[in-house]
Amino acid sequence: MIVDNRAQVRKVLLITLVLNLFVMGLKAAVGWATGSLSLLADALHSVTDSANNVLGLVASRFSSPRPDRDHPYGHQKFEAVGALGIAAFLGIACFEILQGAIERLLTPDRPPVKISASELWILLLVLGVNIFVAFYERRVGQRIGSQILIADAKHTMSDVWVTISVMAGLIGIWAWGFQWLDVVLAFPVALLVFASGWSVIQANLPWLVDEMAIAPEAIHTVATQVPGVLNCHDIASRGVVGRQIFIEMHLIVDAKDVETAHRITEEVEARLNDRFGPARILIHVEPPSYTSSQISYEAEGIKDEG
Repeated sequence: MIVDNRAQVRKVLLITLVLNLFVMGLKAAVGWATGSLSLLADALHSVTDSANNVLGLVASRFSSPRPDRDHPYGHQKFEAVGALGIAAFLGIACFEILQGAIERLLTPDRPPVKISASELWILLLVLGVNIFVAFYERRVGQRIGSQILIADAKHTMSDVWVTISVMAGLIGIWAWGFQWLDVVLAFPVALLVFASGWSVIQANLPWLVDEMAIAPEAIHTVATQVPGVLNCHDIASRGVVGRQIFIEMHLIVDAKDVETAHRITEEVEARLNDRFGPARILIHVEPPSYTSSQISYEAEGIKDEG
């Protein structure tokens, strides 16, 4: 069964886009008013939040799981490409933050940061909105299996820690006049942004390069429990468990006619779908006389024709 959750993804992204634009505006306004480098860097991070939402909407538009003539395996990798685009935005934000911090170190005679209690309360409101967005996106993303929402939730969660760090520095400036905190905290902000981008890459790159989705031994165990299955081998899988899985295997069945073999393979497909679905499964049926001990594809089994 093909599950198309793009309407839910677009709804969540539109809601978070509005909230992120609101947050970005507040941060930029307070940042310009106070002259805080770390807060302006945080506002830049929020610009990427909004850009990520727009990118996610575009990716969701083209990431239909339904196959067509030109894309017989569906279009869901568009969503993973969108998630990698988020990582790229995070890399740009990291560079801009570091550049601004270094420029501030090289020009120490710039006007000091001035912050008031009312501006700190505004930042507390910003923090609350960010926390809501992060948990809202993650909850919906995990429920419907959307990589773009989960990736964007990680990005927004990094924004939460960034805002907490910036607020701590601004409180230090407001209470004790520690101007150096503004520049010093810009560096961990950049590191948090980079770490968030790296985690997004780690989560989505295996899908794009067709890394194994399910251990072949697990598929072998499920298949061989079906009556009539003698063995299975050359098992391969790719995709994301719970979202869309593609499984291929060779199945040795105890059947003397095509109808019996078909019934056995239908039962194997049903059990694999119950365990790992939704899944598209391709089974090559072989007679009882065939034998093979190679459960999966091994590196040593690939020959270099060059």
